Amino acid sequence: MDLDGVLQTFIAEGRELLRDMERGLLALERDPEDTETLNGVFRAAHTVKGSAGLFGLDDLVRFAHAMETVLDQLRAGDRALTSDLTARLLDCGDHLGVLLDQVADGTGTIEAELLRRGDELMEGLGADIAGADGEAGGADATPVANDRAPVEGGVECDHWHLSLRFGPEVLQNGMDPLSVLRYLGTIGEIGRLELIPDGIPDLDALDPETCYLGCELTLRTGADKQTIEDAFQFIRDGSRIHILPPRSCVSDYIELIRNLPEEDLLLGESLVRVGTLTEQELAQALAGQAGGDADGHRPLGEILVEERIVHPPTVEAALAKQRRVREHKARETHLVRVDAEKLDHLIALVGELVIAGASASLLAQQRGDAAMQEAAFTMTRFVEEIRDSALELRMVPIGDTFDRFQRIVRDAGRELGKEIRLSISGSETELDKGMVEKIADPLMHLVRNAMDHGIEPVEVRRGRGKPDAGTVRMDARHEAGVVVIEVGDDGGGLDRDRILEKAIARGMCAPDAGLTDDEIYDLIFEPGFSTSDEVTNLSGRGVGMDVVRRNVEALRGTVEVESDPGEGTTVRIRLPLTLAIIDGFLVGVGGADYVLPLKSVVECIEVTDELRIGGGEEDYIDFRGEVLPFLRLRDLFMSGAGRSSRENIV
Repeated sequence: MDLDGVLQTFIAEGRELLRDMERGLLALERDPEDTETLNGVFRAAHTVKGSAGLFGLDDLVRFAHAMETVLDQLRAGDRALTSDLTARLLDCGDHLGVLLDQVADGTGTIEAELLRRGDELMEGLGADIAGADGEAGGADATPVANDRAPVEGGVECDHWHLSLRFGPEVLQNGMDPLSVLRYLGTIGEIGRLELIPDGIPDLDALDPETCYLGCELTLRTGADKQTIEDAFQFIRDGSRIHILPPRSCVSDYIELIRNLPEEDLLLGESLVRVGTLTEQELAQALAGQAGGDADGHRPLGEILVEERIVHPPTVEAALAKQRRVREHKARETHLVRVDAEKLDHLIALVGELVIAGASASLLAQQRGDAAMQEAAFTMTRFVEEIRDSALELRMVPIGDTFDRFQRIVRDAGRELGKEIRLSISGSETELDKGMVEKIADPLMHLVRNAMDHGIEPVEVRRGRGKPDAGTVRMDARHEAGVVVIEVGDDGGGLDRDRILEKAIARGMCAPDAGLTDDEIYDLIFEPGFSTSDEVTNLSGRGVGMDVVRRNVEALRGTVEVESDPGEGTTVRIRLPLTLAIIDGFLVGVGGADYVLPLKSVVECIEVTDELRIGGGEEDYIDFRGEVLPFLRLRDLFMSGAGRSSRENIV
């Protein structure tokens, strides 16, 4: 693993954390009392800051620290989360994303304009963040926020003791142990620092790529143990790191135990994890337990309490946590991050395998060999299972895409002066990853149109007996082998007469065309069509709905619109589950083969003289009493093939 690989992991995870922060802030605006969500937002900002510090991204650390300070004030109850503060925090999250993009682009320094923008945002937060402006390393710096609210009656922190033995492969993995020490200096004041030379070999055995560094140091900081541990996030493997807390009170340890991950830990492991027990103390207690009475081992907790190593309430809290985890431990989900290009390559190989399997089946059928046909049938069945399993790897829930619109609806509602609520259902509906990425823009146009043209102003809604807050709906579901995505609103609906008037004025239809309502509504998808006389930041320029249809059709989908005057409008998109592999219907014309999507095939019939109209000179057939036109593939593709004695229509 090299440094660049670690940095790319940080960037990818950082973007996910920022999305989590945005979702959390929007949820908090609806329910400010949700402390769990607030803690999650705080942890996301805290993790971004800590990881950025390992790479020397000081500007990113400084800005994330400012957000962290405000979030900690919210957790402590010192500030209230108002709508304006939520907007500022969302803007700060956007700015962190821009800074991450600069890192991803390989930009060595942050542009001065971005730094000014960051300063303006921090000033707008209105928080006491003086320590975030570069004084975090001093003894009087603003303390880095804890991962929990301050505990009443707690003892003020003094010095932490850190015992560090860096792993021998740290340098080979592209990490610099000194950068960790520099980061510790940004969250507190390093006191005594003593290097440990015991691990350094003789000169002739010295390997310049092996790390032999070890040290003992004291750190004065207002940070908690988790913050200090985060400094070692990328060098923890192979290293021995012991962090001994200062004069911490029992309630601190109990809170740490409650915040431990939902893992089935032994009692000693839990106490060591939170820092109330060192590994040496645990080893001594276990040795005493093993050498106890012949009647049996004494409980470890009893030994720790009797030897005055751990306070009884701390042991009780650890045992309670252990019981709770064992009783309610949910099934873990194991995830592996896979490069999208590798996944696409796998799908491509599976596609070739499907083609090879189809060729083998066709060859077996042509030869009429029963044994070969049976083997080909078995192989085809397994190939189809492999295909389905491979395609499932590309399927992702559409909920992540839907969630992005929470912020968009919120901001647009404020800009338009309307109260708009977003209702989401079917978030768990899965769709091919490539299609999810490509459907985002069409959905953006639909949501904007619903907010701008669909939802009425508050005064109008009141006059119609509707609630002040309008609703934009986003729904997804599987239906008959396709994915159906709907974007609707409870606004005024489409103005049929207005659409028809505009269409006639633009020469899109004749005044006496006699169009049905559905045909009139379908006119909104024509290029440049708009009924708005006013251009806004959201719509009114005559672009958007035609782009929606074009993009959806590029995904082999369809789009339709339903509207009920005074009640609202719904736009319905139907998409195939995947674009990677499709089942096809093979047809031949002369010496050429063509494939039609199998889901589009309803029936295949042989053309007889009884079906032909006009003696076969016209391209029409009488199909069960209905006159239907058809196209000849040999004419359509100008293949030059002669007319076959046997013809079929699909």
